[in-house]
Amino acid sequence: MPLSPRDLAGCLLDVGAVRLQPLDPFTWASGLKSPIYCDNRQLLGFPEVRDQIVRALVAQAALLEPTLVAGAATAGVPWAAMVADRLKLPNAYVRPTPKNHGMGRQVEGPLAKGHRVVLIEDLISTGMSSLKCAEALRAEGADVPAVLALFSYGLPQAEVAFQAAGIALAVLSSFEALAAEARDRGILDIAGSDALKAWRSDTVAWSRAHGGV
Repeated sequence: MPLSPRDLAGCLLDVGAVRLQPLDPFTWASGLKSPIYCDNRQLLGFPEVRDQIVRALVAQAALLEPTLVAGAATAGVPWAAMVADRLKLPNAYVRPTPKNHGMGRQVEGPLAKGHRVVLIEDLISTGMSSLKCAEALRAEGADVPAVLALFSYGLPQAEVAFQAAGIALAVLSSFEALAAEARDRGILDIAGSDALKAWRSDTVAWSRAHGGV
C-alpha cells in the first residue's frame, strides 16, 4: 500500500519526530516561538519506516523524470542518496553556502549543468533554505522543476516563495494531516488545535505573543 499523508503523520508521532506543545512552545534557531517542532532525522533510526518513506519518495521523484537527485544539506542528504541509489541516478548534495576553502563549491558531487534535478528536503518551513539550494543548482546550469519533501508546515510564506521561484513543491505529509492524526489520537484538544491554526496563519505575531522574536 502507498504511504498516505496520514500514515506518515502517524509515523512522525510514533517515533517522536514531531512534538506538539501549544502551551509550552519551542524556540526555533531563528528565535521564533512555535507550538510544533519537527526533527525528521529521527526517522532514519527506524528501518521499516525509512523504507516506506524511501519508496514513496522514489515514486514521486520518478514522475519528475530527473537525471540527477540532490539532497539539501544536511537533513535531505541521506534521503536523496537512498532515492538516487534506487533510481540508479547520479547523486549530489547542496550546501547552504559555498565552502570558504578548497574548490569553494556549494553543490558537491557531479556537475549539475545540463541535468534535470529533483531536490530532496526533509522539512519545509518558510522554504527559503530549500530555494537557496535550488538557486545554487540553477546557477550551475541545472533545471530544477521541483522540491520534494517529507513534511511541510504549510506556512503561507512558503507557498508564495515557491510560486515566485517557479518551482513546484511536493510533500509526502502535511500540517493538515498531522493535526488531524493528533486530534484523532487525543494528543490535541480543541484549544491546542486552535493554537496551531493561529500560529500557522501568522507565525511572527504568534511568536511575539508568546515571548519570542
